[in-house]
Amino acid sequence: MLPMLDLNFVRDHLPLIEEKLRQRGLDPAETLKDFALIDARRRQAITQLETLQARRNRASEEIARLKKDKQDATAQIAETKELREKIQKLEETVQQEDAALRQRLATIPNLPHASVPVGATAEANVEVRRWGQPPQFDFAPLPHWELGERLGILDLERASKLAGARFAVYWELGAKLERALANFMLDLHTREHGYTEVLPPYLVNSDSMYGTGQLPKFAGDLFRVPHGEKDLWLIPTAEVPVTNLYRDEVLDGARLPISLTAYTPCFRSEAGSYGKDVRGIIRQHQFQKVELVKFAHPDTSYDELEKLTQHAETVLQKLGLHYRVVALSTGDLGFSSAKTYDLEVWLPGQQLFREISSCSNFEAFQARRANIRFRPAGKGKAEFAHTLNGSGLAVGRTWLAILENYQQKDGTVALPQALQPYLGAERITPRPL
Repeated sequence: MLPMLDLNFVRDHLPLIEEKLRQRGLDPAETLKDFALIDARRRQAITQLETLQARRNRASEEIARLKKDKQDATAQIAETKELREKIQKLEETVQQEDAALRQRLATIPNLPHASVPVGATAEANVEVRRWGQPPQFDFAPLPHWELGERLGILDLERASKLAGARFAVYWELGAKLERALANFMLDLHTREHGYTEVLPPYLVNSDSMYGTGQLPKFAGDLFRVPHGEKDLWLIPTAEVPVTNLYRDEVLDGARLPISLTAYTPCFRSEAGSYGKDVRGIIRQHQFQKVELVKFAHPDTSYDELEKLTQHAETVLQKLGLHYRVVALSTGDLGFSSAKTYDLEVWLPGQQLFREISSCSNFEAFQARRANIRFRPAGKGKAEFAHTLNGSGLAVGRTWLAILENYQQKDGTVALPQALQPYLGAERITPRPL
């Protein structure tokens, strides 16, 4: 498995790496630790190893010559034996230093793109644009957890009985709305935006998690499933299996960009989020999502990021949901991302904007780790592709946004016109829970 950042690049641009880490709000000394020292020891060991290997080769040639001339080669044979033992020890040293260096590289996050707003926290995020207007009510709008319970379509109490906190059971039109949203999104992305639909496994191996950057850093946020001698992992997002479809492959550059979409459940232990969003279905251990994934040429990946973001926005526009687009600051970027736009939908029942999609360009960060390359037309040498992904959208958060934005004074919820053919209904009315 390859490191997330190229070793030579890190070695030759340490001041730049340190500055980018500071922009992310990180301490370069803590993140890089003894990178330079390990690298120096590794290179010294390699130099010594190559010197001894050259001496061994010369000694072997001398032994062959002496034996051909029927002369005594005892001293040279003894020397090669001694050299072989020293070489073996140095090879072990190089392997150890190489492993330590890769471990250090694996802790270095991606470098923010030059266009990313610089700031250590989410407070430095920059709003790019807004679409639509928030709905106006002549009554106090309710949050989705109250609406869902009153309508008899969201059952958190029975979900807790089945699996514990942070799970949900959907009933009748609540369940159908979830399914309708997924079908609507998939139809939109495949028919209008040109994505190819994929249905991947929901369990993946450790190599797949490593390839997209979830391992080793975020192991505590994942659900691990011991399986024989190796672990499997419940996917935290379809990004993981879909991106890894091309792991260790060389793509035809003429095929780029490749655009894929997948609808899957997502599983997250949310280890560091207890006490946050405890009401409703904002932060669940299991939720469903339609994911958009692109494999792009490095020269056009930022154009593809704009397109992918617009594709996710189209879902909100067709559903008539007020939202804004926010460019994340350097300090708020995900570990693997070089640039991210968040789409935040307006929730009148809570009087706030809430993230409903993150659209990111990872440049070659994931591709290097997963060894995803492409061969440009007319060139013999393969290059690392750029990978991108975004939620198109998070289905549960779209579900609750519809409840809160389309709630009526009589306690019903009107359904957006775009969804009515999928549901065979125009509104959700109360039912016994």
